[in-house]
Parts: sequence; C-alpha cells; structure tokens
Amino acid sequence: MTEPAAAAYLKPLPEPTPATKPFWDAAREHRLLLQRSKQTGQFLYYPREVSPFGPQDELEWAEVSGRGSVYSFTVARRPTAPQWADDVPYVIAIVELEEGPHLTANIVGCPPGAVFIGQPVVASFEDVTPEVTLVQFRPATGGGSTPAP
Repeated sequence: MTEPAAAAYLKPLPEPTPATKPFWDAAREHRLLLQRSKQTGQFLYYPREVSPFGPQDELEWAEVSGRGSVYSFTVARRPTAPQWADDVPYVIAIVELEEGPHLTANIVGCPPGAVFIGQPVVASFEDVTPEVTLVQFRPATGGGSTPAP
C-alpha cells in the first residue's frame, strides 16, 4: 500500500538570494544560522551582504541556539492574505533570540491565547516543500512564567 501524496503547499515561499541562501540552507537542515560581525561579535538578522558596522567589517555565518522569548505579538483573527484563511487564528510574533537579534515568525504548538510577552520559545522547523523549510517558534518546555489570569 502506498502512502498518500502530501498536499501541495499553496502559500508564498521565500525566494533565497545569495545573501539569504545560507540561512535557508541551514533551516532545511533544522538549524538556525545567523550572520555575526567579525568586528563586534554581534549577531544580525536579516541577512545582508554588507555589515552595518562599517566597510572594514566582515560578516560570518554561525549557528545560534534557537532559544529566545516573545518580544511582541499579535493574533491574526482574520487572514492576512487569502492563502491563510484556513489558519486563523494564528500568532505573528517578534522573537528576541538569546543572541540578540529579533526575528518575525509564527508561534506554533499552543493556542493563540496562551502566547504572552516574555514567553520562552525555541525554534521549530516546518518542512513545507522538499526545498523549503520555514523557521517558526514554539513554547519552550520548562521554565518561564505563565500569562496572568
């Protein structure tokens, strides 16, 4: 007996550029890779070709923990585009990584009403096509506080 074919992913997909390709390649391997300034040691996000710390600085790619906390979020109760109509409600968040950068991503793995500012989260990877894996975040297990009643 054969397994049913996976449903086609019908939402917009990232289109990697030379500057973002290492990020997306690592995501496909379920790793979170960000750029770091060789001059300052600071991690950066979004990927770029030129360092914001000056023309003498070089950027290198380094793996990060994937741990962070919810910096801000909103619950989309109406779809932000027609492709997300079946997903509402869903959480769009800004996650502050332990290493410093902020990433915009969905919070998955819990009801939208359970998400709160400061909530510990960890990177989660969703393989949506054989070529593309999306980076999302889910609540970290253990530790952290809970939302106020």
